[in-house]
Amino acid sequence: MKLSFHGADQSVTGSCHLIEAAGKRILVDCGMFQGGASERAENAGDFGFDPRSIDLLVLTHAHLDHCGRIPLLVQRGFRGEIVSTAPTRSLARLVMLDAARLQEEDAHRPMRKARRWEPRGAVEKPLYDLEDAIKALDRFGRSVEIGETIDLAPNIRATFCEAGHIIGSASILIEATENGSARRLVMSGDLGDPGRALLRDPAPPPSADAVVMETTYGGRDHKPLDASIEEFYEAIAQIRARGGNVVIPTFALERAQELLYYLKRGFEQSRLPPDLQIFVDSPMAISATDIARDSADFLRPELAAELRADDDPFAPPHLRFTKLSRDSMEINAIRTGAVILAGSGMATGGRVLHHLRHNLARPECGVVFVGFASAGTLARKIIDGARVVRVLEDEVPVRASVHTINGFSAHAGRRSLIAWRNRIQAPRTFLVHGEISAIQALAPALPGEKVMPKIGDSAKI
Repeated sequence: MKLSFHGADQSVTGSCHLIEAAGKRILVDCGMFQGGASERAENAGDFGFDPRSIDLLVLTHAHLDHCGRIPLLVQRGFRGEIVSTAPTRSLARLVMLDAARLQEEDAHRPMRKARRWEPRGAVEKPLYDLEDAIKALDRFGRSVEIGETIDLAPNIRATFCEAGHIIGSASILIEATENGSARRLVMSGDLGDPGRALLRDPAPPPSADAVVMETTYGGRDHKPLDASIEEFYEAIAQIRARGGNVVIPTFALERAQELLYYLKRGFEQSRLPPDLQIFVDSPMAISATDIARDSADFLRPELAAELRADDDPFAPPHLRFTKLSRDSMEINAIRTGAVILAGSGMATGGRVLHHLRHNLARPECGVVFVGFASAGTLARKIIDGARVVRVLEDEVPVRASVHTINGFSAHAGRRSLIAWRNRIQAPRTFLVHGEISAIQALAPALPGEKVMPKIGDSAKI
């Protein structure tokens, strides 16, 4: 068995790893690079392998940095089967179609620095378009249950284990037999912390010859969840008492559903003002919530039981989903008592920008950030204390209160990563999907040999 590294190696985006075994070439994830100055060049560049040579793609979960380049892979010749859980398939559809739409929109925006030899109105070619995304959806084949083992090809099988990261996420054990020798490789995908409200705890396989594991928070732990929930309720209550609105830039997958769950519990426990109006103003988050409702078997048993009893855990009182643009615009007429969950989580685009433009300058309002914000994003500028920010071409003063709550991360913290790895009997660990500082902080706490691969490296398993 040979393993090679093609993304999220000493970085946190672009997950892509290639396994060659028993005469087959199996790709695990094919994600988008995000956040860097060279992002477009990285995404448009060579994969490091011929897409036409890939027999299968196994997808751990549906975040953009794990599935976002699949349409490009298909555009460049991949004709194999994509295997995933059913929720991952449904969520990946949302993510890839949305990414294609954004690619097309970005390509048709006026170029900031027109080059002399280009005709007036020239546009850049999108990385891929909607047609490419639709063709990628056609490559999805078998759907796998958590805990199920399937034959990927003769002498190669895969077991999908609960990763606890987002709905449908999986760690995958690949077993291959060649020339009478059997090898076992664990691909962690992204891991969640145990004890989360919506998802079952991560469940690693017992043994392998090597583990490829994420290290996003290898250097630190998250704030305790109970304290974060308390802080969340207090922030909303304070803003409502001042007579303002609450704007929550929200990631559509998992975070929006988790916040709806806690909002419902907050009402039930009388922790929140009873007259709040809750808006989910993100078509993708609305669709992802529908997928969560249809995926009871992938949720914690108690939530699954609520759904089967028609007690929707994602439906707090006074909830309104706003899919249409005109409904979204009507929210801006509300001056008090609105809790607005809108994409995107880092405030880099989407409908949240309109709500920030209407509420940031009002001292009675508040903005609540519940996720990581990369350097250079609007969210990071607000969190870092900017007094004036540019929102949709307007200079907007920041007079609203700003609340940053760090305990809602979908990624496992340091202690959880160590505990997960210690449950697997394996002599070697490849540390990926983390900045080099996180990798170096985590490595000494793990058993056996540790490897810190770079893009383009390969290893025999």
